Amino acid sequence: MIAAGKGTTMLTPYDLERDRRQLSCFPTGREGQERIRKAHIVIAGAGGLGSPAALYLTAAGIGRLTIIDDDHVSLTNLNRQILHYDGDLGAAKVSSAATKLGLLNPSVQIQPLKQRITEENAAALLDGAHVVIDGMDNFATRLILNQACVKLKIPFIHGGVHGLMGQVTTIIPGETPCFACLCREIPEQDKEIPVLGPLPGMIACIQVTEAIKYIAGFGELLANRMLFIDGTDMVFSTFDIERLQTCPVCGDQHR
Repeated sequence: MIAAGKGTTMLTPYDLERDRRQLSCFPTGREGQERIRKAHIVIAGAGGLGSPAALYLTAAGIGRLTIIDDDHVSLTNLNRQILHYDGDLGAAKVSSAATKLGLLNPSVQIQPLKQRITEENAAALLDGAHVVIDGMDNFATRLILNQACVKLKIPFIHGGVHGLMGQVTTIIPGETPCFACLCREIPEQDKEIPVLGPLPGMIACIQVTEAIKYIAGFGELLANRMLFIDGTDMVFSTFDIERLQTCPVCGDQHR
């Protein structure tokens, strides 16, 4: 585990000036920013969703940001994974990410973890987090993360992208459907998922907005709702979602 940045939980004059325009958005004012400064967020994945999510959370002054990914930067990543540059080809994604984020906001503690998320280690990797951001590109790992988040009672902000389509929902264990309610079996996926670069950025920005609202304690979340974006026609749609009583993760017999 490598840390970049000072990682203090106290708001300094530097922080207050840097975050002044953000702080003014919070109904709770300075208290809201203090909650942000004390928060620990885990981003699972440092790719198309994880890159913009990490940038905006770091810019927002999150106290501690853990980024988990076991992959290396490849040329086909660069149309959307905006934390990584041409000179980073072959580097571990978490190392590339930590370098950029440390320069963006030295007050944030960045913890890059080059690990694959498994059923065996997920709970340990997420323990102590206030929110988990879904930056994954496969359903199997999302289901593992979901199960760990339900067990640990950590909000899990799901995001997904395919081509010009995207979706977001905020999962609050004990209050909303979990991801297993929505994904009852692992679907077949393209070996190489098509994606237009800006779409994961759009989805990640919504995920970060949800995380900040949750931590600072204001606004209405995408809880019990799924937001869909069709980038082809630029249509945003929101649909109600319901918990599955027989869900093997959060169903009645597991509550």
